[in-house]
Amino acid sequence: MSVSVEPTTVEAAEARAKEPAEVLRPHAEDAFAGELAALAAQDDRPRPVRWKLSPWAVATYLLGGTLPDGTVITPKYVGPRRIVEVAVTTLATDRALLLLGVPGTAKTWVSEHLAAAVSGDSTLLVQGTAGTPEEAIRYGWNYAQLLAHGPSRDALVPSPVMRAMAEGMTARVEELTRIPADVQDTLITILSEKTLPIPELGQEVQAVRGFNLIATANDRDRGVNDLSSALRRRFNTVVLPLPESVEAEVDIVSRRVDQIGRSLDLPSVPDGVDEIRRVVTVFRELRDGVTSDGRTKVKSPSGTLSTAEAISVVTNGLALAAHFGDGVLRAGDVAAGILGAVVRDPAADRVVWREYLEAVVRERDGWTDFYRACREVSA
Repeated sequence: MSVSVEPTTVEAAEARAKEPAEVLRPHAEDAFAGELAALAAQDDRPRPVRWKLSPWAVATYLLGGTLPDGTVITPKYVGPRRIVEVAVTTLATDRALLLLGVPGTAKTWVSEHLAAAVSGDSTLLVQGTAGTPEEAIRYGWNYAQLLAHGPSRDALVPSPVMRAMAEGMTARVEELTRIPADVQDTLITILSEKTLPIPELGQEVQAVRGFNLIATANDRDRGVNDLSSALRRRFNTVVLPLPESVEAEVDIVSRRVDQIGRSLDLPSVPDGVDEIRRVVTVFRELRDGVTSDGRTKVKSPSGTLSTAEAISVVTNGLALAAHFGDGVLRAGDVAAGILGAVVRDPAADRVVWREYLEAVVRERDGWTDFYRACREVSA
C-alpha cells in the first residue's frame, strides 16, 4: 500500500523559495510589454538607428491612443502633447534631455517610459544622491581582478552610462542636482565628445549611434547642487508643469492609484473618486495659496504637496479601507495621510493647516465628513 507523505514545513518553505517571486513593481518594458509589442508590429514609420520604435510611436506610447487594429495604448503621461514631442525629438538628436520640474511632476516616470520605448530597457540607471561617486557615471574596478592581474578590461566594471554608450542605448540619471557638482561635470566630456576616456588603460569608449542620456532634476527641493553652465548647455531642457486643472490631476492620481492598487489587491479606484477629488483640491489650494473659486487666500505650508504625494495619500487610504474598513474609500481613510503630507514643520505648518480647516473646509458644502475626519486626526 502506498502512503503519501506531506512535505515538512522546511521542505515546503524551500519549495516556495524556488518559485519565481511576483515582482512588486515591474520595469516599464515588462509591465507594458504588450503595448510596446503592438506598437512595434504596426509601426511603419522611420526609426532612428537602434530605436525600438519610431518617434511617433514613442509619443503614442506615452500619451496613449488607439492603433489601427483596435489595440488601446494607455496614457503614461497626462499633459501637453508638445512637451512629449519635444522630449522624444531631442532623444533623436545628439543632444541629451533634461527633464526639469518641481517634485511630483512625473519626471522619473516619463524618463523610465521614454527609455523603455526607445531602447527597450529602462534599467541603465544612475540614481543621484549626495554620495554618488564619479565611478557611478564613469566606471569602477573589480578589485580582486585588479590586484591579481593589474588594470585590464576584465577588471573594469562599466557604469550604466558606459554600457549605454557601447551598446547604443538610452541611459538615465535621476536627481542630477543631488549629485555633487564635481561628479556632475563628469558628464561634460561624455555629452560633448561622446567619448569616455579610460586613462588607466590608455583607451576610450566611444558612443555608438543610438546612445543618448535622460537626466531629471528639480531646483526647489532642499540639498540640491546647481548645474554648471557648461553642463546645462549640453542638455535640451524640457520643463514638466504641474497639472493644469483639478480634473487633469484627478485623472492622473486615479490612473496611478489604480495601477498600484491592482498590484496590491486593493479596491478599485472608481469607488473612491470623490475622495480623490477632495485630496487633489486640498493639495492644489494649499499649493497655490488660494481657494479654487479664487475668493479666499490661504497660507501655503512648507511641503511641495505634489501629485506624487496625492497618489501616496490615496493609495494609503485605499489600504486602510481594504484592511480596516468596508473597502470603500472615505474621508477618514485619507485624513491622516493629508495631515502627514501638509504638516512637515510641526510648528508653522500645523497653524497653516488649522486655519485652512476652519476657514475653508468647515464652510464648504458637502465636506462635513471630511472636516470632522481631519479635525479628529489633527487633535
